[in-house]
Amino acid sequence: MPDQRTVILDTIRRNGAFDVVVMGGGINGIGVFRELALQGLRVLLVERNDFCSGCSAAPSRMIHGGLRYLENGEFGLVQESLRERDALLANAPHMVRPLPTTIPIRSVFSGLMNGAAGFLGFSETPSSRGALAIKAGLALYDWTTRKRRVLPRHSFRGARATFAQWPALDPNLRFSATYYDAWISYPERLGIELLLDTARLAPDSLALNRAEIARVGSAFELIDTAGGERFAVTVKAIVNATGAWLDSAIARLDASDRPAAPLVEGTKGSHLILDNEPLHRALGGHMIFFENADGRVCIMFPYLGKVLVGSTDIRVSEAGRVRCEPAETDYILAAARLVFPSIPVRAADVVFTYSGIRPLPKSDHAFTGRISRGHSVHRIAGGIPQFCMIGGKWTTFRAFAEQAADEVLAELGRERIRGTLALPIGGGLGFPADPASMAADLAAEFAISTDRAAYLVDHYGSGARDIILFCLGRPDDIRLDDRTETTAAEIVYLIRHEFVTSLSDLVLRRTSLAICGDISMAMIERIADALAAERSWNRRYRGDAVKSLVVELGTYHGVSQEMLEQRTIPGAEHESQRQGPDEPDVHQRQLPRRGARSRRLQ
Repeated sequence: MPDQRTVILDTIRRNGAFDVVVMGGGINGIGVFRELALQGLRVLLVERNDFCSGCSAAPSRMIHGGLRYLENGEFGLVQESLRERDALLANAPHMVRPLPTTIPIRSVFSGLMNGAAGFLGFSETPSSRGALAIKAGLALYDWTTRKRRVLPRHSFRGARATFAQWPALDPNLRFSATYYDAWISYPERLGIELLLDTARLAPDSLALNRAEIARVGSAFELIDTAGGERFAVTVKAIVNATGAWLDSAIARLDASDRPAAPLVEGTKGSHLILDNEPLHRALGGHMIFFENADGRVCIMFPYLGKVLVGSTDIRVSEAGRVRCEPAETDYILAAARLVFPSIPVRAADVVFTYSGIRPLPKSDHAFTGRISRGHSVHRIAGGIPQFCMIGGKWTTFRAFAEQAADEVLAELGRERIRGTLALPIGGGLGFPADPASMAADLAAEFAISTDRAAYLVDHYGSGARDIILFCLGRPDDIRLDDRTETTAAEIVYLIRHEFVTSLSDLVLRRTSLAICGDISMAMIERIADALAAERSWNRRYRGDAVKSLVVELGTYHGVSQEMLEQRTIPGAEHESQRQGPDEPDVHQRQLPRRGARSRRLQ
């Protein structure tokens, strides 16, 4: 049976005529691909690397209404973001979940003029936000959703109530406020589920990673960079959804009417994943949304059994792959210590780092936090018009995709035939209000452990049944490692059904093995065995793939080969990574237990 990629390439080989080509397989590109395909157009999505491997793999993992955008006077963006947040809570409940968010407050009156400054277009760093400014912002936030409230209203506390709930918080706090937004567990997986939904609902449209579109005279070619083959394609319109690479993609297509000045600029955002049980415990299930000493907003919240802390916001002059640099690590760790000064937070706690470039509209603001997180579409005229998607963020991807799709539909003289605001995504279809009951039912029906069932429901939602049916009875349906419920048979399922071409696709984006700090050399070897068998790799090619992944983890994610090897030996990570030569081990933690993450289903 031909594999998934072979089927897609054979289809293009037989018929290379498309209504629209979408360049860029991040969340905005995937969103507009789905929107256009569901309107009956034949659409080709082309991604140079892997789907959701650029900026879309490096979000803060929040799905939020943008409380701080109120200071910039972006009321429309906040309203749109809150609507899209609530839609994702309904459409993807297996991955998007409510998140109580608490703001520590040190003053009363400070920051009252921040909103006025933002509305007037000033670029200066905002003043520290005091109780009155935060209260006003939260009241407006609640008012925006008054007619369709799905999350609780905000609450305010004095110092005594604050420290009763969070005794380890900065003792200088005077108040705290809690409101609700949401978080997303596996954003890269959500992108894949959108692609799989589109393949099911609109099979004439195709998505291909490790490929490029190139202009050849007045025509276009699709280049399969994984296999080297070229395909002639015809197209009526192009959507440029390449994010931070948008301007270089415009130049590459040699548009005759391209803009004289760049349309986008980037700011770099880096995040850390910390394995620090006291810090995780101190958060009490809340995200702490706080100001660092320089006035920038930072976040810290429980994420898949660890603690996610971020982020930086640094202007970059050129798009490219980025990593969290040592100075950024120091900055983020210092921010964490500022919030919980009594809890030791050390560099040795870092089990994973990630960084990406936010594709923002070109701006003259000196303070990057003042740059709009809104979105727009810029049309470039020509024989084949090009629609450039500028800006955007994870929360609003659907609304941005809808906007871009409507402009393309108008260009082509086509009508919209269906909306997507209430359309379930992937495993969110039929997902129950009580996922623990679904896990218990699957465990009983298929005689699998409750831990395994809970893990599958957590990762795949209602799609967990498909994974179980595939794995059932396979001799390799055994866990990759005692750290995880992921099995070798499950890896084979992902290879066959989810556009996998490389080891990094599996380790970094189809699973949570890397970001959770679970990935080890032993796991990598087992995953490589599965992929080599499925793709008929020889020993040398397999070995090179393993080396490439190890280098990638070390270079871009702070996971050295030494760390990978230590994780393979039970207890070794605890001894050699956690304990410095002159500091006692104050954490006293064990390796993660089987099923530890199933508690998130409660």
